[in-house]
Amino acid sequence: MPPKKQHLKPTAANVSSSLDLESEDISLETTVPTTEDVSSSDEQRNGSQKVTRQLIERKELLHNIQLLKIELSQKNLIIDNMKADHMSKIEELEERLNDALHQKQVLVLRLDNQLKLTQEENRKQQALRKQEMEAILLRQQQLEETNRQLCEKAGELRRSLRDLDLSQDRYQELRGLPEDKISIQEYVAMRFYEVVTPLRAQLVELSLKNSSVTEELDMHRTKMKTLIEVKHTNPT
Repeated sequence: MPPKKQHLKPTAANVSSSLDLESEDISLETTVPTTEDVSSSDEQRNGSQKVTRQLIERKELLHNIQLLKIELSQKNLIIDNMKADHMSKIEELEERLNDALHQKQVLVLRLDNQLKLTQEENRKQQALRKQEMEAILLRQQQLEETNRQLCEKAGELRRSLRDLDLSQDRYQELRGLPEDKISIQEYVAMRFYEVVTPLRAQLVELSLKNSSVTEELDMHRTKMKTLIEVKHTNPT
């Protein structure tokens, strides 16, 4: 805040000169004019009046200056008060601005931390989903490979089932070999031969019996037909 201006005071020379003039006025007024001084008294009176008028004007001027100084001092005081008020408001605004900036920094820091946590969580989730997807793809590949192997084995099994029929000589040859020298297909073919061969023998036997029975049945039918024809030919 700028220092207040001090009111100006009249100097000692001005005060002494005023007192001298006033004393001169008093001496002029109290002096009794003589006959010789009649002609010069008018000049002195005019000069005294002129000096008095100048003193009055000077006093008025000093008074006006003093009033202006008072008014200027009052305005300076008002300006100083306004400056102080403005400075107080500026300090308040600066304090509020600093608080707002601090809150902004805290909020930005909090948002940055939250963003980092969110990004880290998203990264973990993406890594987990990637692992799950890789595991699913690996399992799919394994299943596809297993399915391919099963299809190949099924084809081999179908082909091996078609090749299970053995001749008696081949059966006797395989039967003479140790089990660790026989493949699974050959082992199954041997067991198949052991089961099927008796059935085939029974089938042949049943076929022969069926043929015999069929022939016998045909003979009986022929006899029955002959008897029926004879009966119709010779009625009783």
